[in-house]
Amino acid sequence: MSDVKGIPFDAPLYHGGKDRGSSFLGCQAISLMFRVGHEVNRLLPNGLVPAANPAIAIVGVASYRSSTVGPYLECYSGVQVRDPGGETGYYIPYIYVTTNDAALASGREVLGAPKKLAHITLIREGGLIQGTLERPDGKRLLTLTAQPDQRMSSGSRQMYSARTNFYSVRHLPPINESGKGAVTQLVKWCTDRTLRRDERGEEILFTGPISLTYDSPSIVDPVHNLKVGQALLGIYEEYDAMLEAIDIISQELNQVNS
Repeated sequence: MSDVKGIPFDAPLYHGGKDRGSSFLGCQAISLMFRVGHEVNRLLPNGLVPAANPAIAIVGVASYRSSTVGPYLECYSGVQVRDPGGETGYYIPYIYVTTNDAALASGREVLGAPKKLAHITLIREGGLIQGTLERPDGKRLLTLTAQPDQRMSSGSRQMYSARTNFYSVRHLPPINESGKGAVTQLVKWCTDRTLRRDERGEEILFTGPISLTYDSPSIVDPVHNLKVGQALLGIYEEYDAMLEAIDIISQELNQVNS
């Protein structure tokens, strides 16, 4: 990975090393994989198609206790897709982070992940774990409630991958009405997760009943566009992870004749 610097160059907001991507330690996350309808096609950029029929989506809430850009919480929505090279992963139409300017800026500038600041919680009460997303404070957009009471079976494990590709659109707007300077890129990146283990040496990877509700739809933050169909798999995991930018799959330049 080439050296990555945020601006200003003499005091960068974020900084990536030359030999490896971003590190995340002590992560906890709950997520739900579910089927969605054909309406997701309008969310996908050119070059990506649903990997399944009906399409599969995922919504998750994660807590990153330590990372190369500091601690924060994240809520993400994804659609399982296939890229032109035949590889599968998730296109990210919506993603939110708690107040962390480096996490917000690096995600948008480097990867094109459409991050916005929001109020996110991930709490545990008894045997239940709940994740919430609000934007602004008090406007509840979604709630994930999980009861991860069983270790994931080998059958369910086939739907789970510790190394996951992601896709997002990095867009540089034009500087004036002529359109000069506009660039739109489809970016591929990945996370490689190493599951943590308990005192018996078993991976901390559980499943169980989980529900996703869109509590208060918002035209400003339409996460409800991924309508919840058949639930496929609820996941609770604890892990360390490495995030790495892979490639620019396609690029559109808006060039102005001189």
